[in-house]
Amino acid sequence: MKFSAYDDIVHCTKTWTGERSADGRPRVSENILRRMRSITLEEAWGPLWNAGFKTQFQGGFKCSAPGEKLVGRAVTAVMVPKRPDLDETFMRYGIDEEGRHGFFNQWVIDSLTEDDVVVVDLFDKVFEGTYVGGNLSTAIKSRTKRGGAVIWGGVRDLEQIVKISGYQVFFRGNDPTGIGNVTMTGMNTPCRIGDAVCLPGDVVLGTISGVLFIPPQLAEKCVVGAEKSHIRDIFGFLRLSDRTYTTAQIDAPWTLPMWEDFLRWFEKAPESSDYLHLNWDDELNGAKSFSDGTSVRL
Repeated sequence: MKFSAYDDIVHCTKTWTGERSADGRPRVSENILRRMRSITLEEAWGPLWNAGFKTQFQGGFKCSAPGEKLVGRAVTAVMVPKRPDLDETFMRYGIDEEGRHGFFNQWVIDSLTEDDVVVVDLFDKVFEGTYVGGNLSTAIKSRTKRGGAVIWGGVRDLEQIVKISGYQVFFRGNDPTGIGNVTMTGMNTPCRIGDAVCLPGDVVLGTISGVLFIPPQLAEKCVVGAEKSHIRDIFGFLRLSDRTYTTAQIDAPWTLPMWEDFLRWFEKAPESSDYLHLNWDDELNGAKSFSDGTSVRL
């Protein structure tokens, strides 16, 4: 076996056809990551659920920076309880064959690049399951700039971690013990976090609500859908306030005159300045087709 094997990563993420990182992980663009930071977890979750991806969310975490979002590309790790013969084999292989240094968790953190997020299945272990403390959290922040960690397990040095500006870690509990009696069996392999499944290169969206693992091939769709929903809500609130439309009209599929009203507003409204990259041709054409009686409006 190999840790973080390029060919294996490409094989398990073969639905991604875009750019890849040096280790083979899908590399969703910085533009999409930036825009992802402005949407809510529920807005991103909807397109995933509708596309059949129903094991992408996990709640029940504590976090080091409540209210702050975490967005980045997943670097995964899978840990199991220590079995001496397996532990010796994997540790020796990583050190002797791959030139790695330190303990398993340090191997992962040493591989991080900008906008990465460490995602670790530590089988909900907190006592001797503290994947990071103050030092390793500082290293993650330094390497990733805006990244952080999602740990289905524990942390230590929490008083130090919460003081690291711009750093967010989701975790299950904290304990003063160091990490021990665990073995890493996979790095940049499929990873289970509670009831959710994360693949290397997934876009991680962590909020006060929990953590969502977004397949890279759906990241742009999630962002665009969320942005459209957001700006339509702003328009809808305005038209409800001035009683142009009823709640039934706003909540139902929009008619062609409503879409035309929206687009006139959209082109000039200050609130639209951050959303002018959006294209509404599909929505407008769908409304036109329905008004002509050639299709059913969804």
